[in-house]
Amino acid sequence: MKNVSLRGTPMKIWIDYDGEKMLMNVTLAPLKHPKPQKNLLSTHVNLSSVLLDYMYVGFSSATGLTGTEHYISGWSWSQIGQAQDLDLFKLPPFPNIRSHKNKPKFLFIVLIVVLLLLLGMIAGVALAVWRKKFKELKEPWEQEYISHRFSYKDIYIATKGFKDSELLGFGGFGKVYKGVIPSKHTPVAVKKISHDSRQGMREFVAEIVTMRRLRHRNLVQLLGYCRRKGELLLMYDYMPNGSLDKFLFKNKNSDLSWSQRFNIAKGVASALLYLHEEWEQVVLHRDVKASNVLLDADMNARLGDFGLARLYDHESATRSTRVVGTIGYLAPELSITGKPTTATDVFAYGIFLLEVACGRRPSSLQEFSTEDYVLVDWVYDCWKKGEILETSDPMLEGNYQAEEMELVLKLGLLCSHPKPEGRPSMRQAVQFLNGDANLPDIPSDYDHESNSFFGGSWSISMSVPSSMSFEIHIDTVKCLWPIKCKNLDLK
Repeated sequence: MKNVSLRGTPMKIWIDYDGEKMLMNVTLAPLKHPKPQKNLLSTHVNLSSVLLDYMYVGFSSATGLTGTEHYISGWSWSQIGQAQDLDLFKLPPFPNIRSHKNKPKFLFIVLIVVLLLLLGMIAGVALAVWRKKFKELKEPWEQEYISHRFSYKDIYIATKGFKDSELLGFGGFGKVYKGVIPSKHTPVAVKKISHDSRQGMREFVAEIVTMRRLRHRNLVQLLGYCRRKGELLLMYDYMPNGSLDKFLFKNKNSDLSWSQRFNIAKGVASALLYLHEEWEQVVLHRDVKASNVLLDADMNARLGDFGLARLYDHESATRSTRVVGTIGYLAPELSITGKPTTATDVFAYGIFLLEVACGRRPSSLQEFSTEDYVLVDWVYDCWKKGEILETSDPMLEGNYQAEEMELVLKLGLLCSHPKPEGRPSMRQAVQFLNGDANLPDIPSDYDHESNSFFGGSWSISMSVPSSMSFEIHIDTVKCLWPIKCKNLDLK
């Protein structure tokens, strides 16, 4: 006796019926095996009542509760004697047997595949949107500076998506955000130039070309940049103490001592000397002012914002005819020639020195003061009266070295001389501040009011991309200094 599995196994079945003995024998064997000697089933049954002269013969099967599929590939019938053996080679092949148990698995697999395809489509759309969001512009000229380019994604993460909580300041160019580079945990400042800013691609490229190669302890270091659609982004070293104007004008309770102010004045002078004479090219900053001087953790000065900077070879003539900068710091000859020079930077530095010493902006128009004044004319008038120290910042409460204060005020006047040939170079200015040379007296032809650049009838038209844009037409110019040197009251 041998066990035989009927599941998925082709079998042969013999059914023999003896009408006289009314005996039915059923024998079962695998397809390629001969007929066994022992019957699987043997029983007495009378089929005379069901067998007719003419009838149809068919087959049926049942297995109880188990779901199965049965196939008959061939059969042989004989009413008299033994039925003819089947030719196994002529039998048709069995069909692929499908398991009903696998149907749920199949449906589950189909469902998983559909879900994966759907998720793939969603992921593809999301990726396309993500790439579009962080898509950047790259032009051939950038190949030289590609090592200093940051991805917009990194900048976006560093600034927490440019949240208002990370905003350090803003101006005509756009906004400045604090950020932290994730990979280095380094704090940075990111300047995001607005779409409608006057500081366009020309200024953006100038700042990249200039600052990525400049190295000086008193310059803000440009770390990298990025371009995305219409957005221009610059990444700098982060200056924790912000800009100098915050201490001079916005925070009257600041404890900015005179020694710190004097050190700041020397630091900015050193930076301008480097730009004018000590680098491989002459760099004109063209926007020297207190708001563009940043302070590091030790209150050392760092000159920044090179959006208006221009490079020239040494001893070559400048070609720019566009007057740019900030009102109050523009040298008077710019309205005539329109050409920036190292002397125009010196003029702005002179106004900056007066800001540092006096704690006042260049004019009452910028300070929104009830007192009408022009800072350089007021200091000059007090100098003529022998009361120049009376112009010092009241916030200092007299806590300064008189020699240093007088030196800074007089140097501020010399640097802001109406005529460019009357101004010292930045190298001379550094020598004066370091005590390596004696400061000359203020020349007799210094008076701004009677100077040909300021007297008479003239007109200028200028743009100011670093703060605002406007056009000025002036018929007569009168220098206003109705402030008394002693108590700063109106006349």
